[in-house]
Amino acid sequence: MTRDAAGETPFGVDGPIVSLFQAEPDRARDFSQRVGSLFVDFSKQQISHAERAQLVLLARSRGVEQGLEKLFSGAQVNASEHRPALHWLVRTPASDVPTQLEDFAMSNAQTQQRMQEIVEAIHAERAAQVGLVQPRDIVNLGIGGSDLGPRLVVDALAPYCKASMRTHFVANVDGYALHKLLPTLNPATTLFVVASKSFNTQETLLNARVAHAWLRENGVAETAIQQHFLAVSANVPAAVAFGIDQSKVLPMFDSVGGRYSLWSAVGLSAAIALGWSNFTALLKGAFAMDNHVRKSELADNLAVQMALVAYHNANVLRHATQAVVSYDERLYRLPEFLQQLEMESNGKSVSAAGEVLNHGSAPVVWGGLGTNVQHAFFQAMHQGTQRVPIDFIGVIQAAHPYQENHQVLLANLLAQSAALLQGKSFERARAELPSDLSDQAADALARQKMFSGNRPSSTILLDSLNPHSLGELLALYEHKTYVLSLLWGVNCFDQWGVELGKTIAQSLLPTLQAATKDPIGFDPSTQSLLAHIRSRSTC
Repeated sequence: MTRDAAGETPFGVDGPIVSLFQAEPDRARDFSQRVGSLFVDFSKQQISHAERAQLVLLARSRGVEQGLEKLFSGAQVNASEHRPALHWLVRTPASDVPTQLEDFAMSNAQTQQRMQEIVEAIHAERAAQVGLVQPRDIVNLGIGGSDLGPRLVVDALAPYCKASMRTHFVANVDGYALHKLLPTLNPATTLFVVASKSFNTQETLLNARVAHAWLRENGVAETAIQQHFLAVSANVPAAVAFGIDQSKVLPMFDSVGGRYSLWSAVGLSAAIALGWSNFTALLKGAFAMDNHVRKSELADNLAVQMALVAYHNANVLRHATQAVVSYDERLYRLPEFLQQLEMESNGKSVSAAGEVLNHGSAPVVWGGLGTNVQHAFFQAMHQGTQRVPIDFIGVIQAAHPYQENHQVLLANLLAQSAALLQGKSFERARAELPSDLSDQAADALARQKMFSGNRPSSTILLDSLNPHSLGELLALYEHKTYVLSLLWGVNCFDQWGVELGKTIAQSLLPTLQAATKDPIGFDPSTQSLLAHIRSRSTC
């Protein structure tokens, strides 16, 4: 028996996972749950029935029920910034809005109405009616939450996007991204969407200035440039000062955090690509998951169960990372989206009350695309010294006519999770070797060919990948992240850790621009690197 990292609750973690199936004949059924179009199987996790019951008690003792109630009532769950977290409300139908949040919902409805007008005008080839060029290319300029969510949605739902338009995303301040993209575009039919909550994000504004100059240098009249820009920001005056007409600035809300903002006006590029009916289907899918999470008991709440499994892996079994492997080409960006969602939210070493944590939080999230990664990092997953829990994600119905390909894809998904569970014993590996090997050689080779197994995984299956099911999936991970923050006692809605590097970068910039020759206040390594860059720079 061991205890969780906070030292409060005993859990038994001895014995292989396969023994749980032997002791619990109905385990596959009991540890699986269907919600909407998602089917989730937790049975290959190293958790018994008794341990799962203890984990539910742990969730109750750490205030998960009250935390969910606070979230859905609009209470200030973001204590350090004195804000509620209302990302769920921007996808809530008016008939389901709590009375105390009607003012916010009204403002959101006005924003959605404006989004709808823009999207429908573009899709009807009447963009001039909303003061825009008729675009053939949409370029989203944003970073972090203003990039990852819309980018994932456009890639995942490509079959639903308007065929006559291309959608591009530029996030990195590295100018090579725009340098590569801009020559492929027609300035006369390119629309830029500048998404920045503060409208002072360095990467986004630099890229927006490059876009503005490119339009001007390629024959777009200064008076017409405004027809090529939309903005999404909580700082409307700053967007207007940049040169974007106020009628083309859609507001963001302080109470909707960046990594939770896909559903808001931040999703404008995705909405333009998909069309309004498909974008609202995405919102409806997320709202359906919200309803499940809000109304379900802890033991039947899919997001809570998912969080408890993650907590058990991180804090009881002490697994330091969490992999996400999508067996669908359209979801290849999901791991990087989840990296920001989970690690920026819960990557804290101090509690929401300001106390240093005495337990771990936020395992490193990483992953890739099956079957590609089976030929990359899966060797370490099967035989490496670290056990890495995996979320396998698959789609039952293919989006293409090549059924054999899809059957092989799903067979690989199932095979990998089974192999990680079962492993291969030394005796079996030994028996499979040629009989002409010496005992010493056979033993050595068998040890290399054996698999320990006992490596935990969950499997999430979507019936099909469409706007509604994608909304369900992403909202599920959002709520899992929030529940984990309650278990760990951290605030998942602030991100002070991203600020220090930005501040230091601003102080370094004058030296790189040769405005300051003798930098002071930096460590010797940084000063040496600055000197080397300046000595070798051709700029």
